[in-house]
Amino acid sequence: MKFKSQAENIYKYIYLTIALICTFWFLSLFEIYINFTNIVKAQDLGHTLLYKLLNDFWSGLIIGLLFLPFYLVIISFFKNFGKVFFYILFTLVVLVQFGLIKYSQTTLLNLGADILGYSFNDVYITVTSSETMSFIYFLPFIIISTIFISVIYILKKYSTHIQLLATVTILIILFGSIKLIFSESSNAVYQNKIYYLAKDIIRFQNEKSELSSLDLYNRNDYPLLKPFKESKDVLSPFFNLNEEKPNIVIIIVEGLGSEFVGENTYGGFTPYLDSLISKSLYWENFVSTTGRTFGVIPSLLGSLPYGETGFLELPKIPSHISLISVLKANSYTTSYYSGDQSSFDKKVNFLEYNGIDHLIDENKFGSEYVKTAGNSGGFSWGYPDAEIFKKTLASLDGKTLPRLDIIMTLTNHEPFSFPLKEEYEVKIDSIINTNQKFKISPEDIIANKDIYTSLYYTDTSIKDFMEAYAKREEYNNTIFIITGDHRLIPISQKDKLCRFHVPLYIFSPMLKKSEKFKSISSHWDVTPSLLSFLMNNFKFNNLEETTWMSQGLDTAKNFRNIHQIPLMRYKGSINDFIYKDYLLSDGELYKINENFGTYKVIEEELLKTVLDSLKEFKKVNAYITQRNKIFPDSLNIYIKPSIEFSAGEIATIKELTQGLNFDQTFKIAREKAFNKERKTARLLCNYILNELPNHADARTLKGRTLAWDGNYTEAEVELLNVIKRSPYYEDSYLALLDLYWWSTQDEKSIDIVKKARENEIQSAAISFKLAKALKRLNNLEGATKLMDSILAIYPENEEFLTFKQSL
Repeated sequence: MKFKSQAENIYKYIYLTIALICTFWFLSLFEIYINFTNIVKAQDLGHTLLYKLLNDFWSGLIIGLLFLPFYLVIISFFKNFGKVFFYILFTLVVLVQFGLIKYSQTTLLNLGADILGYSFNDVYITVTSSETMSFIYFLPFIIISTIFISVIYILKKYSTHIQLLATVTILIILFGSIKLIFSESSNAVYQNKIYYLAKDIIRFQNEKSELSSLDLYNRNDYPLLKPFKESKDVLSPFFNLNEEKPNIVIIIVEGLGSEFVGENTYGGFTPYLDSLISKSLYWENFVSTTGRTFGVIPSLLGSLPYGETGFLELPKIPSHISLISVLKANSYTTSYYSGDQSSFDKKVNFLEYNGIDHLIDENKFGSEYVKTAGNSGGFSWGYPDAEIFKKTLASLDGKTLPRLDIIMTLTNHEPFSFPLKEEYEVKIDSIINTNQKFKISPEDIIANKDIYTSLYYTDTSIKDFMEAYAKREEYNNTIFIITGDHRLIPISQKDKLCRFHVPLYIFSPMLKKSEKFKSISSHWDVTPSLLSFLMNNFKFNNLEETTWMSQGLDTAKNFRNIHQIPLMRYKGSINDFIYKDYLLSDGELYKINENFGTYKVIEEELLKTVLDSLKEFKKVNAYITQRNKIFPDSLNIYIKPSIEFSAGEIATIKELTQGLNFDQTFKIAREKAFNKERKTARLLCNYILNELPNHADARTLKGRTLAWDGNYTEAEVELLNVIKRSPYYEDSYLALLDLYWWSTQDEKSIDIVKKARENEIQSAAISFKLAKALKRLNNLEGATKLMDSILAIYPENEEFLTFKQSL
């Protein structure tokens, strides 16, 4: 009887597993339908359908077998609970599969180990930027759950145990044979999403363990350290030189892939950038080193390695030099401009480590700038490209020459939204209706109209900026560098290389001639070549040694590759590698042709050489980033170290912050401050600020606690720092006014209130604190006027009335 009961339980579990597989199949049919109706036709429909059904079957079967022992144990002791528990568990598996399909349709990539490289906050921001959260958004999840439960019901009602076992047996034989015959069925594009995610995470963790097992402490060298002269000056022959150091303007364009400029596949919507090709030094076969934005700043500005999940994600920034720090040490004023939060992807940490003079991000835009409207959930990436360039131009006056200005655009990214979008959509319609020839059909353009509209808007924004800059005195002594951070994601990609394929322009009135280069270079090559050019032709402090990841730009006109370029497709994955004119991707080898297309090749000996080269890079990458062996501290005169903690302080931080995020940690710090444990509060604030330098609440609290302890000088430095970073944050002004009151620096109160008003901060609390300061300065007339204006708004406030009577 017991055996019969156990057999019955196993049959019920088989029904559950087959229902899971059937629901996977339904989801794959849904995915294929959506992809093919959205003009994503990179794969043959028949093969795509067969391979997806095949992989879904094996994935569902593996999941079923993995959970079977747990099912048998639980069902033996808690029959009803076990049944409900596994219904819920398998429903969640189905919902995860559907969520991963939605992610894949947005990014055209399966989600893998990159999920380990993002914080919950980063994931939330990315998802909410692309998706509108509403009941309609969650409705498909409800429908999918209902379908899964319905499939279980239908199987139980209309099939017998014998039929079920016979079907499973036939499918195992059939799909097993197909799997052996068609090896391409294992390609990532056909894999079940959950299987791919699990497999990629396991691969990443195994690789991490393998690298961790290396004896990284058995060496003490700096493998990247080399003489500065090894980076050749290849740019000088193209320039007319002036006596003064040139200004450098670097424009990093979000999503600008080479396929969208010039006469390439999706060209026609960047007329200004197209016109620059014939006026610039232009690398048509140029690559970004990473497939997402997180990698562009350290690669382009520092020629730096990746670390485990990206250089910016390293727990402690290793000693290094960059274009920013070297130019700053040679009298350049350095500035960074963007419309989003510089804390995203920890860009601010890198920029501040390298001593950026001016950091303008979302916190620094006033009311005269128009922010991109938020989605239904209220999320907005920040200020669109035209506003970023407008802010840049408004900020240039008064900055000492020469300058390094780094501008990062934003708009060419999901959800492709910006002010006056309707006007640009009309322009796109007019372009489609002209005689202009495109390499894609009007239907393809209309299907992705948001993207082409955004491209045209970004291109127009760059044009307006360049034309305005051309009217400035320093224009004739300025070098402009324009590149993409990576190729935008939502439009179908022809191969595994095009995600990294971006243009590089070097444009300047100083150019002797324009030139196009077919040789391959990458973001890693820009800083080495630019600094070699500057140091060989202008008065610079000697840079004896460098640690660049590459030797510099290749200016050969013919197609070739002299670099080895490992590519980090996303955080946590270095599985792509350009070696000579070959691309290694996910263990397979592709030949790169002169048009920068790829085709698969079978060359076992070469494949082994390339795999060994990539493995060697990974070892060096792990060693230099884990052991702080990029650039010796003793040679690094360019940076200011972050706050260092003692062993005792680290123990306290771990004890108080275990399991907490930074906002929760701040609440603990605030409680400590209010309980007069101010030293501990500052320790927690420093811990937060090491990771999030722009955390205005933490820096303000730190300033307040210093003021409470009578350390007014340090407190003032911290609070002024908050205002510099976040000029529209009211609490920092209030804290400073309190500090000036306690330290009887009433004259400074006048200046700080003036600054608050310049930044359009209108606050009764600020005006009241100023009135008190004016009274103590015996400016009773000014204090009275202020109080009259406050009482006109708050006529019944007892504190205000009492103070007014004292005047």
